[in-house]
Amino acid sequence: MEKPKKKKKTLTPEIQFRLTLDNCSKTKDLSTAISLYESSLSTIRFTNNHFNSFLYICSNAVSNPLTKTAAIEFGFRVFEQMGLCNVSPNEATVTAVARLAAASGDGDKAFELAKGVGKNGKLRTYGPGLFCFCEMGEADKAYEVEEHMRFIGLQLEEAELIGLLKVSVEKDKEEKVYQYLHKLRTSIRSISESAAEIIQSWFGGEMATKVGLPNWDMDQVKEAILQNGGGWHGLGWLGKGKWLAQRSQIAPDGRCLTCGEQLVCVDIDRAETERFAESVASLAMEREVHSNFKEFQDWLEKHSDYDAVVDAANVGLYQQNFAEGGFSIPQLVTAVKELHSRSNKWPLVILHNKRVHALLENAGYRELLEEWINEKILYGTPFGSNDDWYWLYAAVKHKCLLVTNDEMRDHIFELLGSSFFARWKERHQVKYTFVKGEIKLLMPPTYSVVIQESGKGSWHVPLAGEVVEESSRTWLCITRQASCESDNKLHASVVEASRVSELDQIAAPCHSDSFTNQNGGLNGCSGLAGKRKERSPSPSPSDTSLQS
Repeated sequence: MEKPKKKKKTLTPEIQFRLTLDNCSKTKDLSTAISLYESSLSTIRFTNNHFNSFLYICSNAVSNPLTKTAAIEFGFRVFEQMGLCNVSPNEATVTAVARLAAASGDGDKAFELAKGVGKNGKLRTYGPGLFCFCEMGEADKAYEVEEHMRFIGLQLEEAELIGLLKVSVEKDKEEKVYQYLHKLRTSIRSISESAAEIIQSWFGGEMATKVGLPNWDMDQVKEAILQNGGGWHGLGWLGKGKWLAQRSQIAPDGRCLTCGEQLVCVDIDRAETERFAESVASLAMEREVHSNFKEFQDWLEKHSDYDAVVDAANVGLYQQNFAEGGFSIPQLVTAVKELHSRSNKWPLVILHNKRVHALLENAGYRELLEEWINEKILYGTPFGSNDDWYWLYAAVKHKCLLVTNDEMRDHIFELLGSSFFARWKERHQVKYTFVKGEIKLLMPPTYSVVIQESGKGSWHVPLAGEVVEESSRTWLCITRQASCESDNKLHASVVEASRVSELDQIAAPCHSDSFTNQNGGLNGCSGLAGKRKERSPSPSPSDTSLQS
């Protein structure tokens, strides 16, 4: 006996309306959406979501010349009806209507709509007005939008910055061009081809030739570069005369193969570094025993002659059997010896007291560890503490390299919430591997892939694209033509200098001039005394507990 067929469910008008509207939104079907709106307005009670769906369809349709006019007209009719129905607009509503206003060439209306959202506004809310002003060449109004966005805490991204740069170039606003090049430098790592064309159009123009200081205080420029963490000075255009913008590549040691300029590994600036150190210390003292961490800070003030800090637990436990509590003292010793051989300075080794006491039980290494303690090479963090706070603070406070494979992504690092933490890690973290007991230090890059401005007034701009190896990346090399002609004489020697050995690349002095590969180091595990700069004879808090 056949089963009776199920009756087909009859859809209510509301459900049928919603399904049709969703399909129009998915297919961006403006004409069907208009018909649906007109046939349903008197029978369906429209909600905010319904109105927003119609407005979304309109804001997408304005990009099509065939539907642009109809979309603008219909969209404003929907927005007006929304008010008549006492349905409150939200940020999505305003964004869609601002796009319609911008498409009609009314940047003022788009901006006013966005401001009505207040601090709930997003980049997409203000984008229509900003881009409209940029496209219409109304630079001052575009700057006003940017200032308002900055005031409410919005950070511009590449599209907005490129739009502002473009209108500044077109209107010969040399100071603004300079500012937006630096804002691009801080916001993105490499630029698109279209952005590169805008930059080249500026440097190839007449105004760029005219602006710039013919003479400048080199000491002031150097100090500004140092204050800013390297890679830029921010003091304005330097030099006079025509610019030459060429496509170039950068050698592994950071030298431009066209002009010979040395690119640098860009650090966070001094002010950011101090704020970062204070933030780490503040959080550490909230979560650690306050007096313990304060004692560590005081100890560091007296013993600050370090080029590197070692996360000893990370090194000693590398590829060891955690289940058996394995800790390799030889690996730690090897790392310390290697660091000393590079700079002729001992690093600061941070290790938890609990593990230090356990290692002192090993007769084969007791003498070495005691010597490290006496020579202020080893600092034992107090019982119950998290040694992560200690090695991070020491590395930040004294601008040291930090030897650890820790990705620094767990909860304590999330507490920092620092936008420049990633930049700091790139500049300071030294990762490592061990091959047959020998350590290979993976030093920070010799140069940063960001827009760089030199003390000679030249610029280097990295271009985006598929890059297998950094040495194959294309850069814009932009120099004053007169200086470029003299610099090109160095080209042959620069190319030769770029053929550095792998060892030279690893040992490149990214941190400081003293951190270079030198002869010497340890011939054994002892013999540390007398080779290190004299320290204060007073014991550290950790020394006291270790020696008790």
